[in-house]
Amino acid sequence: MEESNPAGEISETLDCIGLYCPMPILKTREKMDELGVGEVLEVLADDPASEPDIKAWAKRTGQRLLSVDRTDEGFRFLIRKTN
Repeated sequence: MEESNPAGEISETLDCIGLYCPMPILKTREKMDELGVGEVLEVLADDPASEPDIKAWAKRTGQRLLSVDRTDEGFRFLIRKTN
């Protein structure tokens, strides 16, 4: 049976609405450094570059990108800290 919320509980929300490259990725990295392994960060962003940037950053750093959703405001990313 699939989980209704595969991300589990969101530990922190980072609002990057109105910020443009490179700020969303810099703030995401800073916030992830504050989280413990297994915690989930929700990132809200409206910069079109944030989608490829967050995907590349997660892959490069080994963090688990759980989901990318388009919203009325832009994007919603859920990232689980793995290391």
